[in-house]
Amino acid sequence: MRIAVTGSIATDHLMSFPGRFADQLVADQLHTVSLSFLVDNLEVRRGGVGANIAFGMGQLGTQPILVGAVGADFDEYRAWLDRHGVDTASVHVSETLHTARFVCTTDADHNQIGSFYAGAMSEARQIELKTVADRVGGLDLVTIGADDPEAMLRHTEECRTRGIPFAADFSQQIARMDGEEIRILLEGATYLFSNEYEKGLIESKTGLSDAEILSKVGCRVTTLGARGVRIERQGEAVIEVGVPEEERRAEPTGVGDAFRAGFLSGLAWGVSLERAAQIGCMLATLVIETVGTQEYTLRRGHFLERFAKAYGDDAAAEVRAHLS
Repeated sequence: MRIAVTGSIATDHLMSFPGRFADQLVADQLHTVSLSFLVDNLEVRRGGVGANIAFGMGQLGTQPILVGAVGADFDEYRAWLDRHGVDTASVHVSETLHTARFVCTTDADHNQIGSFYAGAMSEARQIELKTVADRVGGLDLVTIGADDPEAMLRHTEECRTRGIPFAADFSQQIARMDGEEIRILLEGATYLFSNEYEKGLIESKTGLSDAEILSKVGCRVTTLGARGVRIERQGEAVIEVGVPEEERRAEPTGVGDAFRAGFLSGLAWGVSLERAAQIGCMLATLVIETVGTQEYTLRRGHFLERFAKAYGDDAAAEVRAHLS
């Protein structure tokens, strides 16, 4: 099963300031702020929802096709993804713009000052999925993740026109979209992904009820944080899957992307929706135990041992047959 993952590709530049921002601000001069901070350290982490999902799928051996836009500074990041089983040949490289970047400084009180540079991400709207499909011999599913809004709309419309099944996963872009845009993006989706808060926001912005949305999509997948995930289909029993026990809790960023990577890999293997959700929850647990969205290591024996503990030996045996 050939799955293309569209979405943002970015790097995070994270710095720590040992003092307090509040101590550097003069109350009657806030209209003309001009400050610089000497920071203690800099961490550069790979990120972007498209790249995070594709990395997780690559770890599981399902060879995802990453679709997005980057700058000429992408070479090192590309090499990393290639080494971890991601097909990056359909990533568009801008001739003028840098790869999207988030720059953030955190002070001693955990206050943050950050900026997001979209950069080359705006050129994702230039990508035609037919070109991607022709290169790999066809696409069985396209995940349309948070990206340049025009790109998300174009990819969705092209999937409908060409009869390619697609998964709608707008996540961070829900905040800037209006109800009509969200309606367009979810109409006819084979899968609709969201967390519990986003689920409510989708319904509020579109004016559609839960039942009405279910009538427009094949399968609604809602992540529930520590309570796991709920899968709903019209006229079918609800599937609920819990999460494995955590060995530690390090940092939650990227957990939702990891769930999607596991779930999509399960679809690629042809397992049931319940089993796919279990795989997603297990991968998400590895991420929450690690600082960074792509810094975890999937060790087959360890993964299967924990999977069996959470979901049973029969479930682990089914996954073992696919996990190389």
